[in-house]
Amino acid sequence: MNLYGRQNELAGLDTLIAAAADGRGQSLVLRGEAGIGKSSLLAYAEDEARRRGFTVLRAVGWEAERGLTFAALHQLLRPVVDHAGKLPQPQADALRAAVGTGAAAEHGRFLVGLAVLSLLAEAAEDAPVLCLVDDAHWIDEPSADALLFAARRLGVERVALLFAARGDTGFPAAGLPQSTLSRLGRDDALALLAGLDVPAAVRDRVLRESLGNPLALREFGASGPAAAGRPQAAGQPLPAADRVLAAYRGRVLELPERTRLMLLIAAADSRSTLRYLVAAAEKLGVGLADLAAAEQRGLVAVVGESVEFRHPLIRTAAYTAAPLARRVAVHEALATTSGDPDCRARHLASAATGPDEEVAAELADAAKRALTRGGPAAAADTYAEAARLTPDAAPRVRRLTAAAWAAQQAGHAERAAELAEEAYKQTEDADRRAELAYVRSFWLFEKDAAQEAGALLVSHASDSRAYGREMLRAAATYAWFGGDVAGLHRAADLLEGYGDAPGAAARRADRAVRGLAHMAADDFARGLPLVADLLDDAAVGSSTRLQAISSGSLLPDDVQLPVITEEIDIARGDGIIGRLPYLLHVLARQQLYAGDHREAARTVAEAAAIARDTGLAMRIGRLHNLLARIPAIEGDEERVRTLVTPGMNAGGNYGITAWALLDLGLGRYEDVLTRLAEARAGAARYSAALLFATSDEVEAAVRLGAPERALLPARRFAAWAAASGQPWARAVALRNEALLASSAGDAAAAYAEAVRLHAASVGRPFERARTELLAGEHLRRERRRAEARTHLRSALRLFDALAAGPWSDRARAELRAAGEAQATARATAPDPADRLTPQELQVVRLAAEGTSSRDIAARLFLSPRTVEYHLYKAYPKLGVTSRRELPAALGAVEERRGPAASARPRT
Repeated sequence: MNLYGRQNELAGLDTLIAAAADGRGQSLVLRGEAGIGKSSLLAYAEDEARRRGFTVLRAVGWEAERGLTFAALHQLLRPVVDHAGKLPQPQADALRAAVGTGAAAEHGRFLVGLAVLSLLAEAAEDAPVLCLVDDAHWIDEPSADALLFAARRLGVERVALLFAARGDTGFPAAGLPQSTLSRLGRDDALALLAGLDVPAAVRDRVLRESLGNPLALREFGASGPAAAGRPQAAGQPLPAADRVLAAYRGRVLELPERTRLMLLIAAADSRSTLRYLVAAAEKLGVGLADLAAAEQRGLVAVVGESVEFRHPLIRTAAYTAAPLARRVAVHEALATTSGDPDCRARHLASAATGPDEEVAAELADAAKRALTRGGPAAAADTYAEAARLTPDAAPRVRRLTAAAWAAQQAGHAERAAELAEEAYKQTEDADRRAELAYVRSFWLFEKDAAQEAGALLVSHASDSRAYGREMLRAAATYAWFGGDVAGLHRAADLLEGYGDAPGAAARRADRAVRGLAHMAADDFARGLPLVADLLDDAAVGSSTRLQAISSGSLLPDDVQLPVITEEIDIARGDGIIGRLPYLLHVLARQQLYAGDHREAARTVAEAAAIARDTGLAMRIGRLHNLLARIPAIEGDEERVRTLVTPGMNAGGNYGITAWALLDLGLGRYEDVLTRLAEARAGAARYSAALLFATSDEVEAAVRLGAPERALLPARRFAAWAAASGQPWARAVALRNEALLASSAGDAAAAYAEAVRLHAASVGRPFERARTELLAGEHLRRERRRAEARTHLRSALRLFDALAAGPWSDRARAELRAAGEAQATARATAPDPADRLTPQELQVVRLAAEGTSSRDIAARLFLSPRTVEYHLYKAYPKLGVTSRRELPAALGAVEERRGPAASARPRT
């Protein structure tokens, strides 16, 4: 078949296939209206790939069965699923459960995506692999999640994934290359018609009615002008695809009745597997031979063990052309022969003409299975459909509630809230309404309505037997991020009213709420130990511990780091991918404040990639806000502007404080105070970012000659620093005290003690440099130039190591003013690690620890082949030739990079 007007697309497909054959994994999404030529381009790619020795895997979406969990994945991977035995055990188990060849087990919803990547990489060891997914907008969401996860992480695998989808909706594929097919121009359309021998008398009408749609041109040109249909009364023709569908429907209706019935049976089952179709056909009095007329007219083909429709619109036409009663009968027959309980439930639901408890119960069971197989989105839809078919109110509400929880688990907070609201309106049961309020609160918090979310939970918590305490703890967290002191105390009071919780961990969790209330009231001495106690004691991987991490950013670094590192190890080892963006965010924050900017950037890059792959768009904004601190320190205003995303609850404060730090470095002191004052008046006033920015506020106020504008923040920081016991924090509090001191002697004493505390501790090098700089400036003004130069040299060395341009310039100027004529930057030899990409450095570190390529791949969500490629690229950059040399080479690098590197946690 000639593909007119598609030269660019064909060249792109040739490039994609050649790249995959050469070990450069590729993916592409073809988009366009029905009939525009997507399926033809997929057929071209298949022919070219087979000619080059590829293994070709195919799947086709079908609207009626989008709710079948991993149905598309089962179609696609069936020929290569035997390779699952070579995968790490968690991945193998998740994949086998997904495609129905192993026992169902709870696992992270994106572990299947990692398993798909590993499986395709294994299959590609034998021959390059091309995956073709047609009508991708109709495949089930768990399959789409898994395939997109794999597609975004292709590296040096000999794998290509090619998707075809209609329009811009129904198949979110952010981050993948996209190609939107346009309609054909007149010359290409005429060239297409020339091959069909269309009479000149009707050619212009066919051109006009087809609107440049290739399928419409072929069908109208082959069938004559009558196939083009008539314009609507308003004078506007129907979309070309709709008229092609009408033409196909007409061709189906011309077939013998037995053929139409056999076509309907094939169209009603997405698998179109012969043994199931024939079994259902026998029940309805037809057989495979009845497809002959449809085959002769080019509508379908029997290929191997399945029936394939020549175009998805033919399938739709075959289904919609049948009367409702016949469709019901076909689904009833398929339900009895499907051989799969999920397919049976789907067919029974399609056959139902009204509420039916037996069918609803089977759908609910299918939803449970979807959850255990890692398909919460499909489970949500299936539970919702079960509720629609449930005649009695109580079980209907129960199933809607289950649908809401499943949607929340899938990360669809808005959909979960909608389902919860629907159920809420249908019940008067206070306990059930409380549970539904809990689900709705997640979406309220997600859209920055933290106080509203907390108030909703507090108002319903006393009615919930199962979730009361948990709701109040969540309400306290929302109140903390929403700046609601009264809400925090209310949640704490209600928890105490319950009495002692069962179990030590639960009791600590309740006390931590009171700890947050104390901290919000600036009583850090009482509050911090209660929150720290929870963080230290909660079970690894528990929701309680994760909640403690979220509110524990004001805890000492040495308390947070071991916990977050352990949680990251657990999430990597168990393949709990969806949890990692948040955990890596916390780690990056610690790395950033520790002065390890390169590591922080690497961690943010990994977290953002996983957040993108798992649909956590809000997390990406928060990560970029955090990362903006690096260009703020460096004085790069354009980069700060690029990274900062406003709003986002407490996450937005990291962007605000980055701007304030940039302003301070550039001498825009009034801007510093304005930004921070506005942030302190906002909802997220208790965030760590604002507390840590206190020293910026103090310095700006003093330089403006208005120290009174920073007195209250300075007192709050001093109270926290004293309670935290961290030397760096007490040093910064003393630095603030020195800036605000009324006498030179008091200032000198405070600076001296601050410098001593910094020197006795590891970490926070930027804060130490600022303390040394201010101490040196003070001593120079007091004409103690020799002492001043000692501090200023130390500050310059630290600022230069952090690439803090404006701050280095200031330290250099102070040194010159203190009598040091040659105040230049410290010369440094190139760091070998700086030549590595972030992922190369990550791979090299794990390899140096003795981790195998297969295990590195599992931890970093890559394929072993990609791991080996990164090692191959890293060896010459480090001056080594094998894994055995890596520990010594990296040890030398870490030694050169100083305390921040030596204190780095294992990730």
